[in-house]
Amino acid sequence: MNKSVNLDDITISKRALNLSENSSLDEMADALQIQQQGVWPLYNENAEGLKQVKVKTFHYAHCTMKVQFNPARIKSSAAKVDTKSISARKCFLCTDALPPQQKGIPFNDEYLILVNPYPIFPRHLTIPRLEHVPQLIEPYFRDMLELSRALKNYTVFYNGPKCGASAPDHMHFQAGNKGFLPVETEYNKLKDTSDRKLFSNDHLEIFAVSEYQRKFIAIESDDITLLHTAFGWLYELLEQRHQEPEPMLNILSGYENGKWRVLVFPRDKHRPDQYFAEGDENILLSPASVDFGGVCITPQEKDFDKIKASDLTDIFAQVSVNDSYFDELCTAYAKRMVE
Repeated sequence: MNKSVNLDDITISKRALNLSENSSLDEMADALQIQQQGVWPLYNENAEGLKQVKVKTFHYAHCTMKVQFNPARIKSSAAKVDTKSISARKCFLCTDALPPQQKGIPFNDEYLILVNPYPIFPRHLTIPRLEHVPQLIEPYFRDMLELSRALKNYTVFYNGPKCGASAPDHMHFQAGNKGFLPVETEYNKLKDTSDRKLFSNDHLEIFAVSEYQRKFIAIESDDITLLHTAFGWLYELLEQRHQEPEPMLNILSGYENGKWRVLVFPRDKHRPDQYFAEGDENILLSPASVDFGGVCITPQEKDFDKIKASDLTDIFAQVSVNDSYFDELCTAYAKRMVE
Protein backbone atom coordinates (compact mmCIF):
# COMPACT_ATOMS: atom_id res chain seq x y z
CA MET A 1 0.00 0.00 0.00
CA ASN A 2 1.18 3.52 -0.77
CA LYS A 3 1.78 5.00 2.66
CA SER A 4 0.56 8.42 1.48
CA VAL A 5 -2.97 7.08 1.10
CA ASN A 6 -5.24 7.63 4.08
CA LEU A 7 -7.31 4.49 4.51
CA ASP A 8 -10.12 6.55 6.05
CA ASP A 9 -10.58 8.21 2.66
CA ILE A 10 -11.40 4.96 0.90
CA THR A 11 -13.33 3.04 3.55
CA ILE A 12 -17.04 3.38 4.10
CA SER A 13 -18.92 3.21 7.39
CA LYS A 14 -22.05 1.29 8.30
CA ARG A 15 -23.80 4.63 8.76
CA ALA A 16 -22.88 5.69 5.23
CA LEU A 17 -24.34 2.38 4.03
CA ASN A 18 -27.55 3.04 6.00
CA LEU A 19 -26.89 0.07 8.26
CA SER A 20 -27.06 -0.41 12.01
CA GLU A 21 -23.92 -0.95 14.06
CA ASN A 22 -24.72 -4.66 14.57
CA SER A 23 -24.98 -5.36 10.83
CA SER A 24 -23.02 -8.37 9.56
CA LEU A 25 -20.22 -8.27 7.02
CA ASP A 26 -22.59 -9.95 4.55
CA GLU A 27 -25.05 -7.09 4.94
CA MET A 28 -22.27 -4.53 4.58
CA ALA A 29 -20.97 -6.18 1.40
CA ASP A 30 -24.45 -6.25 -0.13
CA ALA A 31 -25.05 -2.61 0.83
CA LEU A 32 -21.66 -1.60 -0.58
CA GLN A 33 -22.63 -2.90 -3.98
CA ILE A 34 -25.84 -0.87 -3.97
CA GLN A 35 -23.96 2.25 -2.85
CA GLN A 36 -21.28 1.78 -5.52
CA GLN A 37 -23.85 1.42 -8.28
CA GLY A 38 -25.18 4.82 -7.31
CA VAL A 39 -21.84 6.65 -7.51
CA TRP A 40 -19.58 4.71 -9.89
CA PRO A 41 -20.80 4.69 -13.53
CA LEU A 42 -18.38 1.98 -14.71
CA TYR A 43 -19.49 -0.45 -12.03
CA ASN A 44 -23.16 0.42 -12.49
CA GLU A 45 -22.95 -0.18 -16.25
CA ASN A 46 -21.28 -3.58 -15.85
CA ALA A 47 -23.53 -4.64 -12.95
CA GLU A 48 -26.62 -3.75 -14.95
CA GLY A 49 -25.11 -5.45 -17.99
CA LEU A 50 -25.15 -8.77 -16.11
CA LYS A 51 -28.92 -8.79 -16.50
CA GLN A 52 -28.48 -9.14 -20.26
CA VAL A 53 -25.55 -11.57 -20.45
CA LYS A 54 -26.09 -14.66 -22.55
CA VAL A 55 -25.79 -18.04 -20.86
CA LYS A 56 -25.97 -21.55 -22.27
CA THR A 57 -25.82 -24.83 -20.41
CA PHE A 58 -24.19 -28.16 -21.21
CA HIS A 59 -25.20 -31.35 -19.43
CA TYR A 60 -22.70 -34.13 -18.82
CA ALA A 61 -23.06 -37.48 -17.09
CA HIS A 62 -22.00 -36.18 -13.68
CA CYS A 63 -22.26 -32.41 -13.92
CA THR A 64 -23.63 -29.31 -15.54
CA MET A 65 -21.47 -26.57 -17.00
CA LYS A 66 -22.57 -23.11 -18.02
CA VAL A 67 -20.97 -20.71 -20.48
CA GLN A 68 -21.46 -16.98 -19.92
CA PHE A 69 -20.85 -14.39 -22.64
CA ASN A 70 -19.54 -11.43 -20.64
CA PRO A 71 -17.69 -8.86 -22.78
CA ALA A 72 -16.65 -6.80 -19.74
CA ARG A 73 -14.40 -9.69 -18.67
CA ILE A 74 -12.04 -9.23 -21.63
CA LYS A 75 -9.63 -7.35 -19.35
CA SER A 76 -9.24 -10.38 -17.11
CA SER A 77 -9.38 -13.14 -19.73
CA ALA A 78 -6.82 -11.42 -21.96
CA ALA A 79 -4.64 -10.05 -19.16
CA LYS A 80 -0.90 -10.23 -19.77
CA VAL A 81 0.57 -11.78 -16.64
CA ASP A 82 4.19 -12.24 -17.68
CA THR A 83 6.83 -10.53 -15.54
CA LYS A 84 7.63 -7.82 -18.09
CA SER A 85 3.97 -6.82 -18.55
CA ILE A 86 3.33 -6.80 -14.81
CA SER A 87 6.34 -4.58 -14.11
CA ALA A 88 5.29 -2.14 -16.84
CA ARG A 89 1.87 -1.35 -15.39
CA LYS A 90 0.67 0.19 -12.16
CA CYS A 91 -0.98 -2.24 -9.76
CA PHE A 92 -4.72 -1.68 -9.95
CA LEU A 93 -5.32 -3.32 -6.57
CA CYS A 94 -3.13 -0.93 -4.58
CA THR A 95 -5.13 1.68 -2.69
CA ASP A 96 -3.42 4.62 -4.41
CA ALA A 97 -4.64 3.33 -7.80
CA LEU A 98 -8.34 2.95 -6.91
CA PRO A 99 -10.80 5.21 -8.75
CA PRO A 100 -12.03 8.10 -6.58
CA GLN A 101 -15.57 6.67 -6.57
CA GLN A 102 -14.46 3.29 -5.28
CA LYS A 103 -14.91 2.67 -1.57
CA GLY A 104 -14.30 -0.44 0.49
CA ILE A 105 -14.84 -2.22 3.78
CA PRO A 106 -11.78 -3.07 5.91
CA PHE A 107 -11.38 -6.64 7.11
CA ASN A 108 -9.09 -7.57 10.01
CA ASP A 109 -6.96 -4.46 9.32
CA GLU A 110 -5.29 -6.42 6.51
CA TYR A 111 -7.76 -6.51 3.61
CA LEU A 112 -10.12 -4.17 1.81
CA ILE A 113 -13.43 -5.57 0.54
CA LEU A 114 -14.29 -3.95 -2.80
CA VAL A 115 -16.87 -4.50 -5.49
CA ASN A 116 -15.48 -6.13 -8.60
CA PRO A 117 -16.04 -3.55 -11.37
CA TYR A 118 -16.28 -6.33 -13.97
CA PRO A 119 -18.65 -8.75 -12.21
CA ILE A 120 -19.47 -12.33 -13.11
CA PHE A 121 -21.77 -12.95 -10.13
CA PRO A 122 -24.79 -10.78 -9.28
CA ARG A 123 -22.79 -9.94 -6.14
CA HIS A 124 -19.07 -10.06 -6.86
CA LEU A 125 -16.29 -8.85 -4.56
CA THR A 126 -12.53 -8.41 -4.88
CA ILE A 127 -10.62 -8.54 -1.58
CA PRO A 128 -6.97 -7.39 -1.84
CA ARG A 129 -4.48 -7.21 1.00
CA LEU A 130 -3.61 -3.66 1.92
CA GLU A 131 0.10 -4.14 1.28
CA HIS A 132 1.48 -4.98 -2.15
CA VAL A 133 2.67 -8.59 -1.76
CA PRO A 134 2.68 -11.45 -4.30
CA GLN A 135 -0.31 -13.67 -4.94
CA LEU A 136 0.57 -16.76 -2.86
CA ILE A 137 -1.92 -18.81 -0.86
CA GLU A 138 0.25 -20.55 1.74
CA PRO A 139 0.82 -17.54 4.06
CA TYR A 140 -2.80 -16.42 3.77
CA PHE A 141 -4.91 -19.58 3.65
CA ARG A 142 -6.20 -19.02 7.19
CA ASP A 143 -7.30 -15.53 6.10
CA MET A 144 -9.36 -17.19 3.39
CA LEU A 145 -11.10 -19.33 5.99
CA GLU A 146 -11.79 -16.32 8.20
CA LEU A 147 -13.24 -14.43 5.24
CA SER A 148 -15.44 -17.41 4.41
CA ARG A 149 -16.80 -17.48 7.95
CA ALA A 150 -17.45 -13.72 7.95
CA LEU A 151 -19.05 -13.74 4.48
CA LYS A 152 -21.44 -16.64 5.04
CA ASN A 153 -23.59 -15.82 2.02
CA TYR A 154 -20.60 -15.82 -0.31
CA THR A 155 -18.21 -18.34 -1.80
CA VAL A 156 -14.64 -17.06 -1.41
CA PHE A 157 -12.21 -18.06 -4.11
CA TYR A 158 -8.51 -17.91 -4.91
CA ASN A 159 -6.81 -17.93 -8.31
CA GLY A 160 -3.13 -18.85 -8.29
CA PRO A 161 -0.58 -16.53 -9.95
CA LYS A 162 -0.48 -18.85 -12.96
CA CYS A 163 -4.08 -20.04 -12.65
CA GLY A 164 -6.26 -17.11 -13.64
CA ALA A 165 -5.17 -14.26 -11.37
CA SER A 166 -5.03 -11.06 -13.44
CA ALA A 167 -2.98 -9.41 -10.65
CA PRO A 168 -0.40 -12.07 -9.70
CA ASP A 169 1.74 -9.37 -8.11
CA HIS A 170 -0.84 -8.40 -5.46
CA MET A 171 -2.37 -10.88 -3.01
CA HIS A 172 -6.15 -10.95 -3.23
CA PHE A 173 -9.21 -13.12 -2.94
CA GLN A 174 -12.56 -12.81 -4.66
CA ALA A 175 -16.07 -13.72 -3.51
CA GLY A 176 -19.40 -14.30 -5.20
CA ASN A 177 -22.89 -14.98 -3.90
CA LYS A 178 -23.55 -18.61 -2.98
CA GLY A 179 -25.66 -20.77 -5.26
CA PHE A 180 -24.30 -19.32 -8.49
CA LEU A 181 -21.76 -22.04 -9.28
CA PRO A 182 -23.05 -25.47 -10.39
CA VAL A 183 -20.50 -27.26 -8.18
CA GLU A 184 -22.30 -25.83 -5.13
CA THR A 185 -25.63 -27.45 -6.01
CA GLU A 186 -23.99 -30.69 -7.19
CA TYR A 187 -21.62 -31.01 -4.25
CA ASN A 188 -23.71 -33.16 -1.90
CA LYS A 189 -24.40 -35.76 -4.58
CA LEU A 190 -20.73 -35.83 -5.52
CA LYS A 191 -19.82 -36.37 -1.87
CA ASP A 192 -22.36 -39.14 -1.40
CA THR A 193 -21.29 -41.01 -4.54
CA SER A 194 -17.54 -40.48 -4.31
CA ASP A 195 -15.49 -43.68 -4.17
CA ARG A 196 -12.44 -41.74 -3.00
CA LYS A 197 -12.97 -41.15 0.70
CA LEU A 198 -9.48 -40.14 1.72
CA PHE A 199 -10.02 -39.44 5.43
CA SER A 200 -12.82 -39.05 7.95
CA ASN A 201 -13.23 -38.45 11.68
CA ASP A 202 -15.58 -36.42 13.86
CA HIS A 203 -14.03 -33.09 12.83
CA LEU A 204 -12.53 -33.63 9.38
CA GLU A 205 -13.65 -35.20 6.10
CA ILE A 206 -11.66 -35.39 2.89
CA PHE A 207 -12.73 -36.90 -0.41
CA ALA A 208 -11.75 -36.62 -4.06
CA VAL A 209 -13.74 -36.26 -7.29
CA SER A 210 -12.38 -37.16 -10.71
CA GLU A 211 -15.47 -37.93 -12.84
CA TYR A 212 -16.56 -34.29 -13.09
CA GLN A 213 -14.92 -32.83 -16.23
CA ARG A 214 -12.32 -31.45 -13.79
CA LYS A 215 -10.76 -32.95 -10.67
CA PHE A 216 -10.82 -31.66 -7.11
CA ILE A 217 -10.17 -32.60 -3.50
CA ALA A 218 -12.72 -31.47 -0.91
CA ILE A 219 -11.84 -30.78 2.71
CA GLU A 220 -14.57 -30.22 5.32
CA SER A 221 -14.06 -29.31 8.95
CA ASP A 222 -15.54 -27.42 11.89
CA ASP A 223 -12.04 -26.74 13.23
CA ILE A 224 -10.09 -23.95 11.51
CA THR A 225 -6.71 -25.13 12.79
CA LEU A 226 -7.33 -28.73 11.73
CA LEU A 227 -8.46 -27.60 8.30
CA HIS A 228 -5.44 -25.33 7.95
CA THR A 229 -3.14 -28.24 8.80
CA ALA A 230 -4.89 -30.62 6.38
CA PHE A 231 -4.59 -28.09 3.57
CA GLY A 232 -0.90 -27.61 4.39
CA TRP A 233 -0.22 -31.31 3.93
CA LEU A 234 -1.99 -31.29 0.57
CA TYR A 235 -0.03 -28.20 -0.43
CA GLU A 236 3.25 -29.96 0.40
CA LEU A 237 2.33 -32.86 -1.87
CA LEU A 238 1.35 -30.49 -4.68
CA GLU A 239 4.69 -28.70 -4.32
CA GLN A 240 6.41 -31.88 -5.47
CA ARG A 241 4.88 -31.31 -8.92
CA HIS A 242 5.09 -27.49 -9.17
CA GLN A 243 7.22 -25.31 -6.94
CA GLU A 244 7.48 -21.90 -8.66
CA PRO A 245 5.99 -19.63 -7.55
CA GLU A 246 3.59 -22.10 -5.94
CA PRO A 247 1.73 -25.29 -6.93
CA MET A 248 -0.79 -24.61 -9.67
CA LEU A 249 -4.25 -24.59 -8.09
CA ASN A 250 -7.61 -22.89 -7.71
CA ILE A 251 -9.60 -22.89 -4.48
CA LEU A 252 -13.26 -22.38 -3.57
CA SER A 253 -14.17 -21.93 0.11
CA GLY A 254 -17.48 -21.59 1.91
CA TYR A 255 -18.78 -21.70 5.47
CA GLU A 256 -22.19 -23.01 6.48
CA ASN A 257 -23.76 -24.56 9.58
CA GLY A 258 -20.58 -24.19 11.61
CA LYS A 259 -18.36 -25.93 9.05
CA TRP A 260 -15.94 -24.96 6.29
CA ARG A 261 -15.94 -26.58 2.89
CA VAL A 262 -12.82 -26.09 0.76
CA LEU A 263 -12.44 -27.39 -2.79
CA VAL A 264 -8.91 -27.57 -4.20
CA PHE A 265 -8.52 -27.94 -7.98
CA PRO A 266 -4.94 -29.02 -8.85
CA ARG A 267 -3.79 -27.80 -12.26
CA ASP A 268 -1.19 -28.64 -14.86
CA LYS A 269 -1.49 -25.72 -17.27
CA HIS A 270 -2.45 -22.03 -17.20
CA ARG A 271 -4.24 -21.65 -20.54
CA PRO A 272 -5.38 -24.26 -23.10
CA ASP A 273 -4.14 -24.54 -26.67
CA GLN A 274 -7.37 -22.96 -27.93
CA TYR A 275 -6.44 -19.71 -26.20
CA PHE A 276 -3.36 -19.30 -28.43
CA ALA A 277 -4.74 -20.87 -31.61
CA GLU A 278 -5.30 -18.87 -34.79
CA GLY A 279 -8.47 -18.45 -36.82
CA ASP A 280 -11.48 -20.66 -36.21
CA GLU A 281 -9.60 -22.78 -33.68
CA ASN A 282 -9.18 -19.82 -31.30
CA ILE A 283 -11.34 -19.71 -28.15
CA LEU A 284 -10.48 -16.95 -25.66
CA LEU A 285 -11.24 -18.88 -22.49
CA SER A 286 -8.73 -18.71 -19.63
CA PRO A 287 -10.04 -21.00 -16.87
CA ALA A 288 -9.93 -19.74 -13.28
CA SER A 289 -11.84 -20.65 -10.11
CA VAL A 290 -15.25 -19.61 -11.44
CA ASP A 291 -14.75 -21.74 -14.55
CA PHE A 292 -13.67 -24.71 -12.42
CA GLY A 293 -16.80 -24.11 -10.37
CA GLY A 294 -18.87 -24.66 -13.51
CA VAL A 295 -19.40 -21.21 -15.06
CA CYS A 296 -17.06 -20.63 -18.01
CA ILE A 297 -16.52 -17.05 -19.09
CA THR A 298 -16.23 -16.09 -22.77
CA PRO A 299 -15.67 -12.35 -23.33
CA GLN A 300 -16.05 -12.73 -27.12
CA GLU A 301 -19.44 -13.51 -28.63
CA LYS A 302 -17.91 -15.56 -31.45
CA ASP A 303 -16.55 -17.99 -28.86
CA PHE A 304 -19.83 -18.16 -26.97
CA ASP A 305 -21.71 -18.94 -30.18
CA LYS A 306 -19.41 -21.72 -31.38
CA ILE A 307 -18.25 -23.38 -28.17
CA LYS A 308 -19.46 -26.97 -27.74
CA ALA A 309 -19.62 -29.43 -24.86
CA SER A 310 -16.67 -31.30 -26.37
CA ASP A 311 -14.61 -28.09 -26.38
CA LEU A 312 -15.06 -27.70 -22.63
CA THR A 313 -14.11 -31.34 -22.08
CA ASP A 314 -10.92 -30.83 -24.05
CA ILE A 315 -10.05 -27.49 -22.40
CA PHE A 316 -10.39 -28.82 -18.86
CA ALA A 317 -8.52 -32.00 -19.75
CA GLN A 318 -5.59 -29.79 -20.76
CA VAL A 319 -5.52 -27.48 -17.74
CA SER A 320 -6.35 -30.14 -15.12
CA VAL A 321 -3.89 -32.74 -13.84
CA ASN A 322 -3.98 -36.11 -15.55
CA ASP A 323 -5.61 -39.25 -14.13
CA SER A 324 -2.35 -40.95 -13.21
CA TYR A 325 -1.04 -38.02 -11.19
CA PHE A 326 -4.39 -37.45 -9.49
CA ASP A 327 -4.48 -41.10 -8.41
CA GLU A 328 -0.97 -40.80 -7.00
CA LEU A 329 -1.86 -37.56 -5.22
CA CYS A 330 -4.98 -39.04 -3.61
CA THR A 331 -3.07 -42.13 -2.45
CA ALA A 332 -0.24 -40.06 -0.98
CA TYR A 333 -2.64 -37.64 0.71
CA ALA A 334 -4.70 -40.41 2.30
CA LYS A 335 -1.51 -41.98 3.58
CA ARG A 336 -0.25 -38.65 4.94
CA MET A 337 -3.51 -38.07 6.83
CA VAL A 338 -3.19 -41.26 8.85
CA GLU A 339 0.51 -41.02 9.64
